Amino acid sequence: MKHLLSIITMAAFILIGISCSVSYSFTGASIPVEAKTISISYFPNQSLLVVPTLSQTFTDALKDRFVQQTPLDLIPENGDIAIEGVISDYTSRPTAIQGNDVAALNRLTITVKVKCVNKYDDKQSFERSFSRFADYSSSQNLNSVQDALIEEIVSALTEDIFNNAVVNW
Repeated sequence: MKHLLSIITMAAFILIGISCSVSYSFTGASIPVEAKTISISYFPNQSLLVVPTLSQTFTDALKDRFVQQTPLDLIPENGDIAIEGVISDYTSRPTAIQGNDVAALNRLTITVKVKCVNKYDDKQSFERSFSRFADYSSSQNLNSVQDALIEEIVSALTEDIFNNAVVNW
């Protein structure tokens, strides 16, 4: 019995030691140990159709995602990971055309061009466009559903950018 108690105690110490040396992340973020800061520049809206609040909404959502899901400190510029870009497209187009050439649905699409520089892991640096959309009924006016659609699309875009920047799946 004394021998069994010793084995159980030793196994507990080994498990505690192993769990202390491994870091887990619920987001799957893989950030170089040296990286301590992130800077995210304001994303100006350069699309033909400009929604006055979109740039601030998008920029704030991107900052929030990184602050909430990484241990990085947000600084104004020159972060160990630096993200900048523009909103390059904001369009609403008909989709799902019915037999009488009338659209059953419209599609709101937002595209952002993003440049991410990771000072400690160049393989995680990139420059590319991300695009997401949400559909809405053609019987609805875009102005009446725009805020909810923007929230949905911005959430998906920020997740895509986050995954591309710090998740190695």
